Amino acid sequence: MPTDPGFDSGLLSPLTVRVERRVSDGALVAALVRAEVAFIRALARVGVAAPGTAAAVEAAASELEIDAPALATEAVADGNPVIPLVRRLREAVATRDAEAARWVHRGATSQDILDTALALVAADAVGAIDADLERAARALATLAERRRGTVAAARTLTQFAVPTTLGLRFADWLVQVLDARDALTGAIPPAQLGGAAGTLAALDELFGARAALELPGAFAGELGLPEPTMPWHVRRTAMTRLGDALVAVTDPLARIGTDVATLARPEIGELAESGGGGSSTMPQKRNPARSVLLRAAGMRAPALAAQLHVSAALAVDERPDGAWHAEWPALRELARLALGAAATAAELLEGLEVDEDAVARNVAAAGDALVSERLMLALEPRLGRSAVQALVDRAAAGEPLATLLAAEPALAGVDVEALLDPAGYTGVAGQLIDRALARASAPRPEVRQS
Repeated sequence: MPTDPGFDSGLLSPLTVRVERRVSDGALVAALVRAEVAFIRALARVGVAAPGTAAAVEAAASELEIDAPALATEAVADGNPVIPLVRRLREAVATRDAEAARWVHRGATSQDILDTALALVAADAVGAIDADLERAARALATLAERRRGTVAAARTLTQFAVPTTLGLRFADWLVQVLDARDALTGAIPPAQLGGAAGTLAALDELFGARAALELPGAFAGELGLPEPTMPWHVRRTAMTRLGDALVAVTDPLARIGTDVATLARPEIGELAESGGGGSSTMPQKRNPARSVLLRAAGMRAPALAAQLHVSAALAVDERPDGAWHAEWPALRELARLALGAAATAAELLEGLEVDEDAVARNVAAAGDALVSERLMLALEPRLGRSAVQALVDRAAAGEPLATLLAAEPALAGVDVEALLDPAGYTGVAGQLIDRALARASAPRPEVRQS
């Protein structure tokens, strides 16, 4: 029998295997400990705890080894992992400094620490996602520039429509990736510090109103997280905003994956993944495996974001009775998918292969009908709409459109060959590409706030 590495090693989620360490149980435990230490450092920063207290807690925390499965088992009794973690941290600090141990978690509550730890994990994930989206954007900018003049057949409702260019298609993908990066800006949740019911009453009682009001900002500053305006125990906008930003990442990447998978079909053959996946039984196959995984992520992510919104809607009183708990796995899986999708998309686009012969072949297959819209606009004043439509219908039935147009007396002197050239009917594609490239090269704000 194979060795069981744990409940989820990514066997059914190959998209995420290389990136999920950022949102693993180990990453969350580390973030929980970091939040507890930062809270003591914040107490020292506002002058209510001695600097030596923070040093003692930090030293004990640096040597503390916590087994995540064991902590999870202990968390069952209390409903969250913070309570058993605080117990372990306090015991570890007490072996060094009994007085310092009294300061561990003093005036905070479990939700303060867990929300803040999730914000830390999210910040790390968002930074990694943005870095991979930047790679994807660079690859697309290169493709858009390099293929700006490559005429291709546009398709609407699955059918040949009018001419476009590969460069414009890549520029459109680029803009979607840039939109995703913009969505990540400001998506990192703030630190959480509200005490038992969001009033900071314990901190006020222990240290006074000034310290109680300064501590959330000091806590956020210690962690490099945004400062909260107020405690947000049941105001879950921060989490829904993060979830929506992550879906704003998976949506366009799934769309790109869908386009690549479609255009990689043998009967189309315009695009191909570098080193495409194989088949267990059919050695000739070159499956667009990365595109398939991007599509899967796009199908899964929206429902996870919906769970965050449902939880936000049902967060009642001053501490949610289950809605908060329902957020945790949904948020982590959503971040996991976005991490995997961004890394996979960057890899896909950096190695994307274009077959210009296939692109030209498909333009030829579309025939003169590809410029039917142009013919209607250009020839209607001379022939009338119904006459132009009749010519297009005869061409669709097999008669050469160039021959039909040349036989029309009213078109004497018209450059029919130029009129039928798909390259002459790509509109302002070049200028639109330039706009996308200009946006891609413009300065942009940092995603990670500190």
